[in-house]
Amino acid sequence: MKSFAHFATTNIGAISAQLDEWRQQFPQMGVLAFLPERENAHLSTIQVLFRDRGIPLVGAIFPAIIIAGHFHSDGILLYCFEKMPRYILQEGLALEGTDLVETSTTLAAGIEEQLGEPEGTTSLFLIFDAMLPKIGLILEELYLHLADQVHYMGINAGSESFQPMPCLFDAQRLIQDGLLALLLPSHEGAALEHGYQVPRQLVAATSTDGNRIISIDWRPAFEVYAERVKDQYGVDITTENFYQCAVHFPFGIIRADSEVLVRIPVALMEDSSLFCIGEIPANAILTLLEAPRAESAHTMELLAEHFPHPASDTPLLAFYCAGRRLHLGLEAAEVELQSLSDRLVHAQLYGALSLGEIGSSRRGGYPLFHNAALVVSRV
Repeated sequence: MKSFAHFATTNIGAISAQLDEWRQQFPQMGVLAFLPERENAHLSTIQVLFRDRGIPLVGAIFPAIIIAGHFHSDGILLYCFEKMPRYILQEGLALEGTDLVETSTTLAAGIEEQLGEPEGTTSLFLIFDAMLPKIGLILEELYLHLADQVHYMGINAGSESFQPMPCLFDAQRLIQDGLLALLLPSHEGAALEHGYQVPRQLVAATSTDGNRIISIDWRPAFEVYAERVKDQYGVDITTENFYQCAVHFPFGIIRADSEVLVRIPVALMEDSSLFCIGEIPANAILTLLEAPRAESAHTMELLAEHFPHPASDTPLLAFYCAGRRLHLGLEAAEVELQSLSDRLVHAQLYGALSLGEIGSSRRGGYPLFHNAALVVSRV
């Protein structure tokens, strides 16, 4: 039996007692921990606790954690593996060009060496530092090396303020500019959906630099963005209200296979370029997406279709995009989670508020970097 445990505060005595109980059942256990940003000062004490007991620990810091479908900014969420899976905690990925390609290739080779099960029966669970500038490129290199030997699933960790901070850890280290990769054996992967609808108006990102859109249709990016929002939705976006409004009007990148990648602009730069979470390819075809309404059930219906035989009160691992919550509001976001739980015969949802999501709307598909999505899997 695999277990979640939530502690409303980082009470070392209570956590210690839970670890002792788990280890009596599972001598080869390990723990995956999700820590809200507000609690990060307590991490070093938690790491000492795990080191003293010789229990493997990995985890990440997020803006909030999800406990039974509700968001919490305090405490800690622990997940107990009956046997600790193989993992890699890799830093130093804030690189460019050939340096990043070479490092990513070495990383992929290290993951492949640790694969111990038949092809296609293991999930590669990736947790990135959200501030890495080239997550999409790293995913491409991983797929070029590993292909369909694994199912791909993942999210981004860090601060909702999008300020750099160490956010990935094991029992010894706390790092930034890196990733935590876990190999989950006998695992079917995750479901990912965002539910955004695509309007007909398209534009081209004629100049980009990593996560920045510099120009659209050969004009300053913010100028065109503001015009499109006004034309399509009747809203005036200015430099003064950008941070309040832009989350409601994300870009969609239209791929050749018709899959749509959501990119939420999170910063307006001094040169009128737009900074997004996730790369914008040069000459990408963009549109302004129609964001889901609070009362829409479409996304939850799509997610539920991935789990045709749910079991009552089964815990599921769930990640919910911080940008989506900001768009819908806290109450509506929790209504979405409750709606999903109801559709899955009252499944209990545990996880975190994420800063970008990784996967595909088709299980076993190519790993893509998304915004505004939900990622859900069995545990």
